[in-house]
Amino acid sequence: MKKLSLLLLSVCTLPAFAQNNSLKATVSKKADSLQSQIVTWRRDFHEHPELGNREVRTSGIIAQYLKSLGLEVKTGVATTGVVAILRGGKPGPCVALRADMDALPVTERTAVPFASKVKTMYNGQEVGVMHACGHDSHMSILMAVAQILTSMKSELHGTVKFIFQPAEEGVPAGEVGGAEEMVKQGVMENPKVDAVFGLHIQSYQPTGTITYRPGGDMAAVNSFKIIVHGRSAHGAYPWSGVDPIVTSAEIINALQTIVSRNLQVTRNAAVVTIGAINGGNRSNIIPETVTMLGTMRTLNDYDEKMITERIKTIATKTAEAAGATAEVIIPDQHHYPITYNNPALVAQMLPTLQATAGPENVLLRDAETGAEDFSFYEQKAPGIYIHLGGLPKGGDPVTAPAHHTPDFYIEESGFALGAKALCNLTLDYMAANSK
Repeated sequence: MKKLSLLLLSVCTLPAFAQNNSLKATVSKKADSLQSQIVTWRRDFHEHPELGNREVRTSGIIAQYLKSLGLEVKTGVATTGVVAILRGGKPGPCVALRADMDALPVTERTAVPFASKVKTMYNGQEVGVMHACGHDSHMSILMAVAQILTSMKSELHGTVKFIFQPAEEGVPAGEVGGAEEMVKQGVMENPKVDAVFGLHIQSYQPTGTITYRPGGDMAAVNSFKIIVHGRSAHGAYPWSGVDPIVTSAEIINALQTIVSRNLQVTRNAAVVTIGAINGGNRSNIIPETVTMLGTMRTLNDYDEKMITERIKTIATKTAEAAGATAEVIIPDQHHYPITYNNPALVAQMLPTLQATAGPENVLLRDAETGAEDFSFYEQKAPGIYIHLGGLPKGGDPVTAPAHHTPDFYIEESGFALGAKALCNLTLDYMAANSK
C-alpha cells in the first residue's frame, strides 16, 4: 500500500513536470555553456581557501556576483554567510538551495596548478588550508544555478532562496557557526522555506552520476569528552594511588562493545571512536586525571539515545570499579542531527533526477556515518541532499583520495550536471506545489 501511494504521488506530479520541459531544455543549454565558468570559479576558490567563519574573500566574491544578478542579497549572516532571494514572476512556494563555503586545516599535496599554498593559524597552530571536501565546487555550482534561474525569473512559480553557508566543517573552540547558527538567525523564514535542496560532490563516486537515499542518509554526530579522576602516585608505588590511565584503557576497550553487543547491527550502523587521550607528563608519575575525546555516529534517534546512555554507564561504572570517578560530557563541542531526506519528497522528485542525469545514472546509495549540518535545515522544512560524482572516468573508488586528506581530488567535468539537477529540482517542485 505504501509503495502504491508513492507511485501514485509520482504519477500525479508528472503532468506538472511536463509543463517544465521547455524550461528544462533551457536549463540544460545554459548549464552546459556555464561549465567552463563554474570551473574558473572553482579553481579560484580552491586556490584561495578560507576556514570556517573566516570566509571573507569568498563571501565577498559571492555577494558581489549575486548583486550583479539583481538579487536581494544579505551578507554577514552567521558571521560570513550570504543569503540571496530571487522572487519569481508567478506565485508559488519558496525553495532554498544551499552551498557550504569553508575549507579545512589540511596542507594540500596535489599537483594541480591551482593548488592551495595558504597557511593560517587554527586553534593556536599554523596549518595549511585546503578545500579538501569539495565546498569550492558546491559554491561554484550554486552560483551558476543562481544565474540560470535568474534568467528565467518571469517563468518561476515562487521564490528561490540561495544560502551560501560558512563553517560547515566547524569552528575553533569558543565560536559558533554553520547551519545551526544560520537557522537561529532566521534563514529559513521571511519568506518561509517550503523545501530545501543541497548537493555534495564525492571523490569516490563516478562523474556523471547522482546518488540519493530516502530517510537517514548521513549520521547524527555527537562529540563527547570523558574525564577520569584518579589519585596521583609515584610510578614505582602504583598501589598508593588510583591510576586513571589504566582505568581509561579499560573504558576505551569496554566502549567498543557498544556497537558489537548493544547495537542491532542488522538494522543500522553506528560508530563510537576515541580520537584523543591525554594525561600525565613523566614516565614515573601516575597522573591525577586523564581526558579522552571521542565521537559517536548514529542513523536513528533510538540508537543515538541508547549509545549516549551506554557511554555514560560504561565510563562511570568502569571508573567506579577501579576506585576512580568519570565525568562524561555529551555533546561536548558539537552535535549534528541525522541528515534525513523526506521520503515523500524523494519519491516526488526522483523522476526529476532521473530525467536530468538518465535513469541509469541515478542510484540509491547506502547510508554513511559521515555527518552534514545540512540536517539543521531539514529540521525546518522537507529536504533532499543528493550526491554528485567527482571520480575521473576509469578511476577506482577504493583508491580514490578520501575527503579531508591532502591528496583529495575532484574531476570537474560533472559540474554542469550538478547545476542542472538543482535547477530542475527547483522548477519541478514549484510546478507541482504552486497554487
